[in-house]
Amino acid sequence: MNDNTKVLSDGRRLGYSVFGDPEGIPLFLFHGTPGSRVWFTEDDPIAKELGIYLIATDRPGYGLSDKKHKLKLLDYAQDIEELAEHLQLEKFSVLGVSGGGAFAAAVTYALPKMVDTCILVCTATPFVNGKPPKTMSKENCLAFYLTNHFPWLLKLIEKSKKKLIDQKPDLYIENLKKGGSYLSEWDNKMLQNGDVLENGVLHSKEAYRQGVDGVMEESKLLTKDWGFKAEALTTPVIVWHGEKDTFSPIIEVKNMANKIPHVQTHYLEEAGHFLTESEEVWKSILVKFKEIQSNSYYT
Repeated sequence: MNDNTKVLSDGRRLGYSVFGDPEGIPLFLFHGTPGSRVWFTEDDPIAKELGIYLIATDRPGYGLSDKKHKLKLLDYAQDIEELAEHLQLEKFSVLGVSGGGAFAAAVTYALPKMVDTCILVCTATPFVNGKPPKTMSKENCLAFYLTNHFPWLLKLIEKSKKKLIDQKPDLYIENLKKGGSYLSEWDNKMLQNGDVLENGVLHSKEAYRQGVDGVMEESKLLTKDWGFKAEALTTPVIVWHGEKDTFSPIIEVKNMANKIPHVQTHYLEEAGHFLTESEEVWKSILVKFKEIQSNSYYT
């Protein structure tokens, strides 16, 4: 993994890592909430084989990226624009996972002349009046409820999680393996994969590197208005989503996708939330992306 930082125009640092083919098609990766630039333990052979250049970033407050006071969803577009200029990229595409989907959509909306394709994977969707959809799992709904109403309690929970990851990673892995009835069969099965768990610990450890404020602030941000409508996205969008996803309900994703002017959807019948942890699905996502880029058209 190649860790880097870029000092932005406002003096903040932006952390990022690069994977795949440095001479290939540029694709920015936006992690979930919480998350980090750590997507692979070493490199991504699939991206390298396909000729895709992956740039994974840390959002403000995560990993190597400094916090931004009063962060708004659309603010991240300027960070990415500056990083793209630093990397000498005039055009690029974006891929957002879970909470990162909101940021991928925001960057796409704000930089329509720079973003070629926007890929939303198990993406978050806008909340109505700050409330999560009723079809979301109760566990996830509770976390968002605590975010807005009892942040002190959520902070204690997050601090406890960080302590476990830092001091007892083996116990953290054992807890993950237990899964839960609120998860789909797909997701529970994914949590039995040793490689997925090992990478998950590295990813999470980096997410909490600076403490828990990053996830606290971003969780609250995701309950607010995004600052734009899905129907205002003029760039081609590709949606990948599991129909058994309990974190981001498929019905909400379909409702959002139906409003996007140029959209291609891939709904996986038996899949849950952890799509990028599946090598088969990850390859499908990158192959489809490469196909669209190579053909220079959108269907």
